[in-house]
Amino acid sequence: MPIAPDGRLIGLYFEEFVEGQKMVTRGRTVTDSDLVQFAGLTGDFNPMHTDAEYMKTSMFGQRIAHGLLSLSYAMGQAYQLGILERTVLAFRELDVKFSAPVFIGDTIHAELTVAEKTEARRLGGGLVKFELRIVNQEGKVVQRGTLSLLMASKPAGDDQA
Repeated sequence: MPIAPDGRLIGLYFEEFVEGQKMVTRGRTVTDSDLVQFAGLTGDFNPMHTDAEYMKTSMFGQRIAHGLLSLSYAMGQAYQLGILERTVLAFRELDVKFSAPVFIGDTIHAELTVAEKTEARRLGGGLVKFELRIVNQEGKVVQRGTLSLLMASKPAGDDQA
């Protein structure tokens, strides 16, 4: 497996993933600015995310992050691991349950465990199905599900990758 100078795995090929292999990303703290920018980018100005006064009387008592914002951070965090660098061919499937709110000030990270591998030679590699967990600073799972990525096969004769 190729390793970067900082110790990260770089661009794992389909054949290099191992069922049961677990990878954990670094954390990312959610800010007020994140919610404002995400609302602007997506057009999702639901008061759950943008109106502090409205949310004071809700079951959460405060604004919550967009579920897709947290999920987007998890995907970015996974990419930052380096394992997808130049080897991911396609994002194929995602099934996620939103289990708990993410608040401004929460720090989340992603945990990916290789659940299954299926060869897809005609597509140039294989499908890697991950169990995905997004976890907050208290160790609580806020989102969970499965993610399937099409990963490139190791090039023939490439003994260093």
